[in-house]
Amino acid sequence: MLFATTSLAGRIDLAEARLCAAFAGIQGRRGLDAFVTPIGGTIAVYGSPNAPYNKLVGLGVAGDLQESALEQLEEEFRRRDAPLQVELSTLADPAVGSLLTRRGYVLVNFENVLGLALNGTFVEEAARRQADDQAKGIKVERVGPNEEAGWVDAMITAFAQADTFDGPASHETYSRETLERALSDQSQVDGSVRYLAYLDGALAGGGSARLEAGLAQLTGAATLPEHRRKGVQSAVLRTRLLDAAREGCDLATVTVQPGSKSMQNAQRAGFTLLYPRAVLLKKWS
Repeated sequence: MLFATTSLAGRIDLAEARLCAAFAGIQGRRGLDAFVTPIGGTIAVYGSPNAPYNKLVGLGVAGDLQESALEQLEEEFRRRDAPLQVELSTLADPAVGSLLTRRGYVLVNFENVLGLALNGTFVEEAARRQADDQAKGIKVERVGPNEEAGWVDAMITAFAQADTFDGPASHETYSRETLERALSDQSQVDGSVRYLAYLDGALAGGGSARLEAGLAQLTGAATLPEHRRKGVQSAVLRTRLLDAAREGCDLATVTVQPGSKSMQNAQRAGFTLLYPRAVLLKKWS
């Protein structure tokens, strides 16, 4: 079983920060007022108004945070009239949390970071189960050159009709336009791979991942409502993990809402809870 340390949290959180920075870089190349800046051993990111990757993750696990640097960062977000969201690991230096609350950051939610070791035992078992998926009529394939628009539409349609669950709801909501832009941009992010799933030949859902330096980040998955509870989500998860292991990744991670169906599916697949993050927000009212 994986054991979470501050070093492991640093590896995972910094990879997420770099992923967010990649999205913001795409917006910058479009001429938007995006910025990416180092702070406290990690990276703060702003891409466009209300983008899901506008955040600061990794504080307190990879370096020291200077209050003067935080003040300068806050001014950049204030100038853009954008709230500054910090996702703070429970493995971070507690002094960072004290600084943030003293400066007016408010707790708005929690999220859980789960992990799975991609070792030989996992690959052998997952390959066997993948064969079972195919026998049930579930086929998962990487998105082809002419399938990007279909993948984006399927993902958004499924996200719009999310499963209910016995846990806290997300504090975030995004317009269809914002989601379309973010999902479409995934094709330009280095290491990103996307998948479509079919059940008996019918489009049933999809998913995505990003592979970087031996780490597989699961970056979203969704099943169309009419195909839920049939093993599609598990098959998409299994395929992403097998591909990642075969491409040299030793660890897979996923960030989920506590108590969600996504968390339940990941734990069924062998993921364990590594650490929660507190989601803190500062607004400029």
